[in-house]
Amino acid sequence: MKTLLTSLLLVLVSQHALAAVVEVYEGVMSVLLPCKYSGFIPEDDPTVLWTRSDLNPKSVHVRREEADDLRGQNQRYSGRTAMRSDALDSLDFSLTLRNPTKTDSSNYTCSISDGTEDQRLRDIQLQVKDQQVEVKVVAGSESVILPCQIKPDLPEDTTVEWTQADQVVHVHSNRSDDLTKQDGLYRDRTKMNK
Repeated sequence: MKTLLTSLLLVLVSQHALAAVVEVYEGVMSVLLPCKYSGFIPEDDPTVLWTRSDLNPKSVHVRREEADDLRGQNQRYSGRTAMRSDALDSLDFSLTLRNPTKTDSSNYTCSISDGTEDQRLRDIQLQVKDQQVEVKVVAGSESVILPCQIKPDLPEDTTVEWTQADQVVHVHSNRSDDLTKQDGLYRDRTKMNK
């Protein structure tokens, strides 16, 4: 029985320690970070906290009994977060994040507090990925353009690398093509706009 109990505890601890992963593409209108609760709500000053520990301030969104309290919210989330107005009644503490960008990729924590002690409920790992574009090619076409837009004010030493599986298709480094790493299959078949 002792072995069974130890194994059961290890499974529960490891499942609790793993963060749920939410993946979304950059450019979507919003993403939902789920957090449902089935415990007791503190009687004194019940507060739901969404935090991101790698930021200062770490507050992403705070929901109190009467309303949101966004006074200490990190500026990068200003005007982009929302929770249900009845969150403390419905026990649905999920957070909606509008216009997610790659810089929003991180670990988020949903907690409940009574003003003196926080209880961690859920960790969510948000992964915001580059926007994907489907390109249709007509059989027999001489060429295809694969769209990719970057900021025009990138540093001089920026490298753009196109890959297909483990093969290097094209490399543009220091404002010129660097085809020394290019796979032979693509030699003399690719070019990038300056």
